[in-house]
Amino acid sequence: MKFRKYFVTLMAAAMATGMLTGAVSAEEYSDDQIKDYTMFIAMPGSEKNDGNEVKEIIAHKIGGRVKEIWLTGQTDAEAVGTIIASGEYPEFINGGDAMAALYDADVLVAWDDYIDNYPNLKEMYTDKEWDMFRQEDGHIYWANVFGNTYGMSKATTHNDEAFWIQAKVLEWAGYPQIETLDEYFDVLEKYYEANPTLEDGTKVIPYTMLCEDWRYFCIENAPEFLAGYPNDGSVIVDKENMQIVDYNTIPIAETYFRKLNEEYSKGIIDIEFGTQTYDEYIAKLSTGAVLGMCDQWWDFAYTVNDVFKQQGLDIAGCNYVPLGLVAEKGQENRWHTYGDTLNNSSGVAITTSCDDVEAAFQFLNDLLDQEIHDLRFWGVEGVDYLVDENGLYYRTPEMRMQVADNEYKASHMCDYSYMPQWGGTSKDGINAMTPTEQTSEFFEGLAEPLVKCFEAYGAGNYPDMIHSVVEENAPWFPMYSFSNAMTTETEGGVAWTKMGEVKHEWLPKVVMSDDFDTTWAEYMEAYNATNPEAFLAEMQEELERRAAAAAE
Repeated sequence: MKFRKYFVTLMAAAMATGMLTGAVSAEEYSDDQIKDYTMFIAMPGSEKNDGNEVKEIIAHKIGGRVKEIWLTGQTDAEAVGTIIASGEYPEFINGGDAMAALYDADVLVAWDDYIDNYPNLKEMYTDKEWDMFRQEDGHIYWANVFGNTYGMSKATTHNDEAFWIQAKVLEWAGYPQIETLDEYFDVLEKYYEANPTLEDGTKVIPYTMLCEDWRYFCIENAPEFLAGYPNDGSVIVDKENMQIVDYNTIPIAETYFRKLNEEYSKGIIDIEFGTQTYDEYIAKLSTGAVLGMCDQWWDFAYTVNDVFKQQGLDIAGCNYVPLGLVAEKGQENRWHTYGDTLNNSSGVAITTSCDDVEAAFQFLNDLLDQEIHDLRFWGVEGVDYLVDENGLYYRTPEMRMQVADNEYKASHMCDYSYMPQWGGTSKDGINAMTPTEQTSEFFEGLAEPLVKCFEAYGAGNYPDMIHSVVEENAPWFPMYSFSNAMTTETEGGVAWTKMGEVKHEWLPKVVMSDDFDTTWAEYMEAYNATNPEAFLAEMQEELERRAAAAAE
């Protein structure tokens, strides 16, 4: 009864502010008309409480709700393998890099006969882009839900990879220009020497890394960026010669790992880096004790930044800012990706266990309705955000603190984060699709140390801190969308699997070795034994295929 009373109050507030106008009226669907779905997501995530308030509002407006089941204690391949072995499937699934296994198991619904009937879904991609999702049998079985910009981009965050450093460290150092790995670690070393513990006595960790499962990109793929290339993920593309290059064996790779080895021997790198789990990694970052790391923004910030805000660590300068490091001073960098990135190797799919496929597609379609999109990412008007006289959405300091609280998010907010969504500009032409991209909200929500940091570097947002080359993505970008979908059915796919296994085993050893040169040589011997040439040959073939397709 308590929830129902509050639910009615929320609905009344929404109706009073005019939020529930449009194609669907308030409470159009009664409780017994709402369809309940399940969705497995091959990523760790936070469970929503039963009766989550915004989820219920959405359900009564569009006639469906989803119970999200997140990855726990397994890799995506292991979890998807378990689901396939059981023969029991949720209605929706995002298998991460294991989508190919679901396709091979013939348990996914083809989208071809449905896309044109659902205009919001259709709008996500052009016909040519939709064709890029086609599998070997010529059909489309999923759609990636990230990286789609509606209207103008309003990006304020650097959602990509970078070397991150706490704002307080840069302030302490006098806001120096940091371009190279040597300069980066020099600042960390000096700060750590002067500040070995936090005020509460917690030992400072100058630098940590994540090696667990697929997240070992946090340690292994920095050489492609340090060499000045964009995030093709698994390879470098030499555009001048249209040639695939293995970033694992270029000279910069050895230089990078030699530097990590030196910093580990000095006690600068976290002694537990090689064995820590993702949860342990996030827990360390959330204490404010870690000065820096290499990671993707989406892999840590949405959790860690909320903890900082709740604990006042943002005011203490613990928030991380990105640096686009390169091998040599003055070198161009491409850490930040401008424009949308189409990753066709994974996405949301509907399984053959769904007993009403059309209703499932309608649910996906309706989640992209602007009214519903606002509910998902902004919340309830008058409760989670306000609207000024010009129609601009904003939050009060109390609202920002509220939506950063984990309990509040579990009981109230419902973004359906692995369902179709937009970035960019709202269809009202005024607001951003998400609060994180609302320029005014971004600045109002910044803690003072971040404001001072951006001002010191003349930056208006996180991407400005990177100084990446502004250029359009190449037509083949990103190549990882091909390598992510590789299976052991091909010689190159077998090699790709073995390459990953060798790097998982040897890269921590290389960093921790008492004899870097010997260990590096042993690593290279093991790496070359995996037949990387077969993998590179298939990547080269795909590069040429994509380039030719773009030229048509």
